[in-house]
Amino acid sequence: MSYWRSTSGFEVDFIIGDHTAVEVKAKENVSAQDLKSLRALAEEKKLKHYICVCLEPRLRNVDGIIVIPYGEFLETLWNGGYA
Repeated sequence: MSYWRSTSGFEVDFIIGDHTAVEVKAKENVSAQDLKSLRALAEEKKLKHYICVCLEPRLRNVDGIIVIPYGEFLETLWNGGYA
């Protein structure tokens, strides 16, 4: 596990292996601004999954970025998802 930071200052909280980027937001309403770092990393097209873990009540897909409630993320991770 590691993190990612661009030369222009974007940061993503966690990189799992060589396949999943995870940004964590303690918010119930994730905005486009909250996804900027994941979008910047996604432009490089090096990873398989781009995920924002948050307090929102339902999973949703925003331009290829999965916005997911933390409980659902943990359950999927523990069951071998995001590999």
